[in-house]
Amino acid sequence: MYDLIIKQGKCADGSVVDIAVKEGKIAALGSLEHNATAARTIDLQGRYFLSAGWIDSHTHCYPSSPIYNDEPDLVGVSSGVTSVVDAGSTGADDIDEFYRLTRSAKTNVFAFLNISRIGLLRQNELGDMNDIDDALAHRAIRAHQGFVVGIKARMSSSVVQQNGIQPLVRAKEIQANNGGLPLMVHIGNNPPNLDDIADLLTQGDIITHCYNGKPNRILTPEGELRSAVKRALDRGVLLDVGHGSASFSFDVAEVAIAQGIYPHTISSDIYCKNRIKGPVYSLAYVMSKFLLVGLSLPQIINCVTANAAQALRLPNKGRLAVGCDADFTIFDVVEQAQVFADSEQQSRSGQTLILPLAAVVAGQPMLTQDGESRNVF
Repeated sequence: MYDLIIKQGKCADGSVVDIAVKEGKIAALGSLEHNATAARTIDLQGRYFLSAGWIDSHTHCYPSSPIYNDEPDLVGVSSGVTSVVDAGSTGADDIDEFYRLTRSAKTNVFAFLNISRIGLLRQNELGDMNDIDDALAHRAIRAHQGFVVGIKARMSSSVVQQNGIQPLVRAKEIQANNGGLPLMVHIGNNPPNLDDIADLLTQGDIITHCYNGKPNRILTPEGELRSAVKRALDRGVLLDVGHGSASFSFDVAEVAIAQGIYPHTISSDIYCKNRIKGPVYSLAYVMSKFLLVGLSLPQIINCVTANAAQALRLPNKGRLAVGCDADFTIFDVVEQAQVFADSEQQSRSGQTLILPLAAVVAGQPMLTQDGESRNVF
């Protein structure tokens, strides 16, 4: 007897699947035997979509952050997201408290450790090189293996101030001394110049805010991919959306995607303000924008499941496969007129919305508000 059976879930490619869960893991997949039983059965009747649990690889959900803060479950399971990754809100000084706070969350919570020991205590956390303490970072990473999945460096002028590219040099040293953990690099206003940033990045490093509309963006004024960024992508550097309040341009995304410059991961850069007042609102809302700029539903779902798990080195997440974690998202794709705004005061009109209905974490189903109103189960 299984703990949970989900019947007739529609995959993004249109196929239909049954899934059985035992002890928080996927125990069986495909067409289950007719006499299979479970403590709980949810029948989606081929009506609703089912995917591996969505992973938002760039959030700010440390509740105690004085700048960007939120509650993990408000950006997580309440929005159909089963795993959230805080992107550098905390450094070595406060990672212990963040870890403690996340233990009561229903959402899986992970963290990129800010290379500045103070984290986002202030906007210019890399303005003082003395705040980059390799030994403290190493200790924090060792103490929180499995929770800290990477390191974060925000490489824009307001953050690094007079230090230019040097914080990124130190980040690469910290990375090398800690098993080559994934490094997420925020790009924004220069200096430092994006070319100099890109030239330092290596396979598996992540450029976030990849479709920002600032002058220091991935495209040249002529709309072509900057040569340094192309070289980085050829080395295996990954592009992450990281929408946020100031880091996503419809114009840039449309031009890039038309040339085949796709995101590896779609993430929200969500925190309380842009969740409540926009333009982010939720990961699903950000995902919906990519239906407008040229990605298919299977591509979008892949960006928040398999691709995200691969980038974060979470081998038991992001896939519907026997033995993987029983994390799923149940959702619908509805025809609903919507005006979507980017971070540059530009808008696009669309007719299609990705609507999360439920999150299942380790086999435990939780309805979203839309899921409750539809009486999904």
